[in-house]
Amino acid sequence: MFSRKNKLILLKLLSLFSIVRGYNILVIVLAQYLTSIFILAPHIPLKKVLFDTNLFVIVLASAGVIAAGYIINNFYDREKDLINRPQKTMLDRLVSQRTKLTGYFVLNFLSVILASYVSFRAVLFFSLYVFGIWFYSHKLKRIPFVGNFVASTLSITPFFAVFIYYKNFDEVIFVHATFLFLILVMREMVKDLGNLRGDVAQNYKTIPILYGESASKKIISLLVISSCIPIYLLLTTYEVGHMYLYFYVCLGLLLLFLFALWRSGSRVHYIWLHNTLKLIIVSGVFSIMLIDVGMILDRIIR
Repeated sequence: MFSRKNKLILLKLLSLFSIVRGYNILVIVLAQYLTSIFILAPHIPLKKVLFDTNLFVIVLASAGVIAAGYIINNFYDREKDLINRPQKTMLDRLVSQRTKLTGYFVLNFLSVILASYVSFRAVLFFSLYVFGIWFYSHKLKRIPFVGNFVASTLSITPFFAVFIYYKNFDEVIFVHATFLFLILVMREMVKDLGNLRGDVAQNYKTIPILYGESASKKIISLLVISSCIPIYLLLTTYEVGHMYLYFYVCLGLLLLFLFALWRSGSRVHYIWLHNTLKLIIVSGVFSIMLIDVGMILDRIIR
């Protein structure tokens, strides 16, 4: 049996994992590697990609900055989250504010130091990324639509790190990125619909607060329709291998999402909608391997 002290340590570790959204970071790390293997550097042998020290450092630095971003976001949103997510907030409060801030500065510092191993450009990139996350958490997130747009841009930024590293400027990459970006913006806007109580209490100026839920749903609907454009291009113009199955499923899920959106009116409904978009994002990460299934064995042999 665990002693009281050991239980407290275990709970604090669980709290820290919750604060930095460890599960999200693991998905992003996996996504960066799969994107590198199947989209950005398909011509490079698998072992060279997996054991590329520079790529490993870039992914590790990205994970550090993202974890620090979740910490500072948690720091600024503690009162709002207490209303919107009381159970998670109570768990997160096992870690003191002082410890959170210390972790924030240490993670950012170590990430920039790691980036220096790759190049000065990497240092500049991650320094700007750190500043962007802080500026978003401190100022921009309270500005309607700008906050949603910037949050989605920051979410996709880790992929630009590996994109710049491999210097792959194929059009198909931008089409993939556009689809992901639109889904991320939708997710941020659905999150605003679900967080109305906390946002009102903390005087946040989100779209549903300023213009109403109906206006927010109209914008989300427009984003759903817009996301069909990159899906159409990826299915008809570019070679995506068996990943076409994923995009057909996405079309079905987005149609269901759109139908459910206009019938939703409670926080529970918006959580389901948010999870649907999260499912599209996470399943998209694993579906990258469908681009060329045969290539996996071939590159392992090489």
